[in-house]
Amino acid sequence: MELDLSLVLPAFIDESREALDELEEILLHLEHQNVDHEKLNTIFRIAHTIKGSAGMFGLDDIVNFTHVVEGVLDRLRDGDTHISPELIEMLLACGDHIGHLVDIVETKAPLDDSLINNGNELISQLSTFNGPAQNTSATKDMVPSLQTNTDTERINSGNANNDYWHISLQFSTDTLRNGMEPLSMLHYLETLGDIINIITLGDAIPHCSDMDPESFYLRFEITFNTLEDKQVIEDAFEFFSEGSHISILPPNSKITDYIALINSSNSVDDMRIGDILLSAGALTQSELNDAINTQKNLQLTSVEKPLGDIIVEQRMSSQPVIDAAIVKQTQFRSEKTREAASVRVDAAKLDQLINLVGELVIASAGTALNAQLTNDTTLIESISTLTDLVEEVRDSALYLRMVPIGATFTRFKRVVHDMSKELGKEIELVVTGADTELDKTVVEKISDPLMHLVRNSIDHGIESAETRQANGKSATGVVTLNAFHDSGSIIIEVNDDGAGLNRQQILNKAIENGLIEEDQQLEDDEIYNLIFEPGFSTANEVTNISGRGVGMDVVKRNITELRGAIELNSKPGLGTSFRVRLPLTLAIIDGFLIGVSADTFVIPLDMVVECIELKVINNQQESAKNYIDLRGEVLPLIDLRGLLTIAGELGKRQNIVVVQYGNSKAGIVVDQLMGEFQTVIKPLGAIFSNVRAVSGFTVLGNGDVSLILDIPGLIEKAITKQSHPASITA
Repeated sequence: MELDLSLVLPAFIDESREALDELEEILLHLEHQNVDHEKLNTIFRIAHTIKGSAGMFGLDDIVNFTHVVEGVLDRLRDGDTHISPELIEMLLACGDHIGHLVDIVETKAPLDDSLINNGNELISQLSTFNGPAQNTSATKDMVPSLQTNTDTERINSGNANNDYWHISLQFSTDTLRNGMEPLSMLHYLETLGDIINIITLGDAIPHCSDMDPESFYLRFEITFNTLEDKQVIEDAFEFFSEGSHISILPPNSKITDYIALINSSNSVDDMRIGDILLSAGALTQSELNDAINTQKNLQLTSVEKPLGDIIVEQRMSSQPVIDAAIVKQTQFRSEKTREAASVRVDAAKLDQLINLVGELVIASAGTALNAQLTNDTTLIESISTLTDLVEEVRDSALYLRMVPIGATFTRFKRVVHDMSKELGKEIELVVTGADTELDKTVVEKISDPLMHLVRNSIDHGIESAETRQANGKSATGVVTLNAFHDSGSIIIEVNDDGAGLNRQQILNKAIENGLIEEDQQLEDDEIYNLIFEPGFSTANEVTNISGRGVGMDVVKRNITELRGAIELNSKPGLGTSFRVRLPLTLAIIDGFLIGVSADTFVIPLDMVVECIELKVINNQQESAKNYIDLRGEVLPLIDLRGLLTIAGELGKRQNIVVVQYGNSKAGIVVDQLMGEFQTVIKPLGAIFSNVRAVSGFTVLGNGDVSLILDIPGLIEKAITKQSHPASITA
């Protein structure tokens, strides 16, 4: 029977990529820190898990290559090899290669010669760290060595009175239905050691009339010889664990070592019996979880049974070790909080939930409107309660899609590392605000623009070590990434302590490219913002990093498409700062509904500062000017009626909605103030891509369409249009 990977292979691909990201982060940490044995063990476990999982799917290319990397990591944690910049670079390259192999698995593309040659070259280079005994082919007949671990802890047991492991496998009846093939697991088990004997038991097979051809009823009792430890053996069954019962009983010998280890434990004072066994290595985490779950299920039937008895009955460990743990437990008995479990949810399902919640919000608004028309007090109160619940559901659904931006920031550590090596600069990346959360969709779309900003800071901003020292600076340049919430938006800052932007060079290049006139007078900020013009670059030569004039204009365009804005501040000799302001979510927001003539518009509520009445002075409305005096502050005005060419008579009373984005304010002249409104954001078609006044649309409760105003664009337009008045009349 051929193994169907379609159901479980995506999980392997996702988990492998997450593991490789963690591997990269730890390696970059080790490059600048002292030896951390805990982290060395972690990266070994990462490599081993990837190898074991790949073996379950028969992905020999990944298994063979990762096995060689695992050998180097094993020597590293044993102290036979020491951390060096060369080894860190080599292991980073190996992680990249494994990532490419995972990509090949996902795309089902053939393994090309360049990738094979790259793997062979890396293995050849690893041999200087791993010793000469490793096979030099990444793709041919590389069988994991069985003599890698001679420190296996053994337990004496009446069920395993020889020097072999005993593995009892009772797979879930859904094993085949889930696309898993037990035979593949047995084949992988043979790479860890020798299967001495297998007994196949069919006592769970039902009568023929009750048999389901897609269900799996067999169980196995396996006698196994290996020098690997218990956790390694258990990892072989990782993809079979759900719904299955798997017990691994070690062979006899070294029971005294377990007991001695338990008795000597004094590092903690609040452990339960399961935790004691876990810390001593006599039990794995999943075995402990299974035993606890069994105990809880028994409690539901009013049966109380000690955890130690369950562990022995399920043949996870032996009675002498349990007795030793119980004795130790009497010395320190208290409760320990278990970690909360998490569930992996497919992004498409989450997006579907958000869409459904959006439709629920629209339907709720329509129902509330109909209730108002009936003047039925009881119905209105019920709808009000329903609306409150819909808001809570909306907020909870949106929160599910909120993720920390730290994962994106972490990716840039590798970028800084690689570019500093390539450019010969000493650069440190400082990250703050990594736990700041925003919508997953925003995170995915902002990653590339941030990458451009970081690369430009490194290439154009940070000077060489010699130049920095000559200017009285530290030889190491600093690039800082920071994120925080501000007034319903998220602010992401990319700062560097480099030379700053060269005002004259930018000005000369802009004149050369025809962007400005030679005698045109511009403020410093206006000159600096010319770097966002398409095709603009001050690089003297084209490299693989910069000089093509492609990047900063893309950054601004992508940020604008996210309803965001970017601000630039630079000081000669002190550095450059980019500040990106983004909405927290692109799905559902609280809006403020306004009316101009017969048309309605929505303003994001978090941008509304206040509403004031538009006064009439000397039979002339203040809107005849494009600004007003707001308590001593010049406030630019935005006339939506004129800007959008809206027909209709002026209302009897007009108002100004004061809006703010960042540090800039403007007033929008409207006819009606219609109150708060839950707004489901829907994107505009391509035909509106060049319209700066609107950023999307929403559907009102009565079925009408209302445009969502692009407040950052409107404020920018109003400030640009505003002249410097000689006097202000209020």
